[in-house]
Amino acid sequence: MGNKFLALRKSEVAKVAPDRAALMGKVSQEMADMKTIREADERWLPFLFGEPYEAEFQSGAVHVYDGNGDEVRTYTAGVGWHEKESKAETQVHGALKAAYYDAYHAARQEINAGALEMPGGFDARA
Repeated sequence: MGNKFLALRKSEVAKVAPDRAALMGKVSQEMADMKTIREADERWLPFLFGEPYEAEFQSGAVHVYDGNGDEVRTYTAGVGWHEKESKAETQVHGALKAAYYDAYHAARQEINAGALEMPGGFDARA
């Protein structure tokens, strides 16, 4: 895969990706007063992190979920933030990889079948 294709794939995935940087900033800001957050019950979490995100606190870890219920960020003490790919991002990656593979495979078959000749009259079958 060339750099142009990789850049295209990155930009297409970014269109469906959650704003993880904003989530991380919001959680970091709120973690300054972790005792208060731990005491907050489930109905307050969307208020703290904004719709459509929800957060769950378990044993010193923070799990942030998008509106589809996919975990998109996790924070654990001593390790820091972990980014997790959402289902939408996985689908875009898969679709673009499949399209790339199909085009590559078709071009390879044409070359192997001798349907393409090299510029300058060079016969690829020779």
